[in-house]
Amino acid sequence: MRFAAVQHEIDWETPSSTRRRILDLLSTTKADRAPEFLLLPELCETGFSLDLDVVADLEADGRSSEAWASDLVAERGSFVQIGHATRAADGRGLNRASILGPDGGLVGRYDKIHPFSFAKEDRVYAPGRTVEVLNCGGFKVCPLVCYDLRFPEIWRHGVRAGAEVFTIGASWPAKRQHHWRSLLIARAIENQAYVVACNRIGRDPSHDYAGGSMVISPLGEVLAEGGADAAIVAADLDRDALLDWRRTFPALTDLQARWLDGETAEHSR
Repeated sequence: MRFAAVQHEIDWETPSSTRRRILDLLSTTKADRAPEFLLLPELCETGFSLDLDVVADLEADGRSSEAWASDLVAERGSFVQIGHATRAADGRGLNRASILGPDGGLVGRYDKIHPFSFAKEDRVYAPGRTVEVLNCGGFKVCPLVCYDLRFPEIWRHGVRAGAEVFTIGASWPAKRQHHWRSLLIARAIENQAYVVACNRIGRDPSHDYAGGSMVISPLGEVLAEGGADAAIVAADLDRDALLDWRRTFPALTDLQARWLDGETAEHSR
């Protein structure tokens, strides 16, 4: 199954023109075959905005983010993970990743568990509560969002729930690009899972973005990697190879799950 990160520039708080960018990139990029799973960045239509009146419950060109994504995949017969915002019951935002299936139907949603407090995201967006693992074309996919990359414990919860592919959309600033690349490879190795990561390019009022979208194997091999320009970064994922590696080197069977379930070390006195 071919997974592709759609690495594009975002017109700040302007979803209609950004959607055209995405469609143009998909239509003009040549590939030997069409991807079966498309991954878009965090808040992929508006940029990393804290203005909920702009980004939440988005209606542009008469269609919400999920409705637009549904049309996108229905035309292509693929899955898509779109990063967008909505509102929680208390009025705060939720930084969401939604996966739509080839028929345009909703497969599932994940809300970012770790709002980026360094950029005051936590003042506007509520944290999500659960890790999701969704069936997508024969793979078990765990969607995540940007800052979640720095918290390996939720990746462990994902792999314990059966995750075989982690798909993470991001707005990761260029000044910490080395962290982005290093952490993605580490997460693939330690979870013996594929990692498909999509980062935006361009700039917003606060940051520059250097792309660097990646597809990484369960052994930590970089199968595909983007630069700082708009691109479709794609690779074929082999589930049999993943399962064979987990059998051959069964590190996950040694996972001491009690440390994820609340047990802490006793301090010496």
